Amino acid sequence: MKFIELAKKRYSCRKYQDKPIEPEKLSEILEAGRVAPTAVNYQPQRILVVQSSEGLAKLAKAYKSFGAPLALIVCADHSQSWKRQYDGKDSADTDAAIVTDHMMLCAADLGVDSVWVEAFNPTVIRQEFDIPEHIEPKYILMLGYSSGEPRSPDRHDKWRKPLSETVFYEKF
Repeated sequence: MKFIELAKKRYSCRKYQDKPIEPEKLSEILEAGRVAPTAVNYQPQRILVVQSSEGLAKLAKAYKSFGAPLALIVCADHSQSWKRQYDGKDSADTDAAIVTDHMMLCAADLGVDSVWVEAFNPTVIRQEFDIPEHIEPKYILMLGYSSGEPRSPDRHDKWRKPLSETVFYEKF
């Protein structure tokens, strides 16, 4: 499958079957995150795998799980991230986003559905999972097998702005 086909195939799944992710698929998804590029290759991502019923119940205190059988809490270790010398800009957010995107697209390639969540209560996540102060929970990637119909890859034709509204050449 060409990359653009994979990118269009992936959609935000919000209803999952009660079916676990196979360990070999989880390993491949995590490997995709491991090899994702990070600023200066500092690799500040820290990923917490949540798949037990107890862990998923703790996660549900911070945000709904949509019934996903597995969640990856993607965190950023600010003590390990690169900072831009000119203004101190911390690359941890970008690094964690790239790692999450790689895992999400790898999951889609393996036939595993996902939804990327940022609308969670970070204080609850930190407390429930004993996350140290210097590590910040950034994103949750819910993973599983959809119990509904997948979204059409053609949906982008009407739901996305045309390139002429988002891309500029040489000047704005």
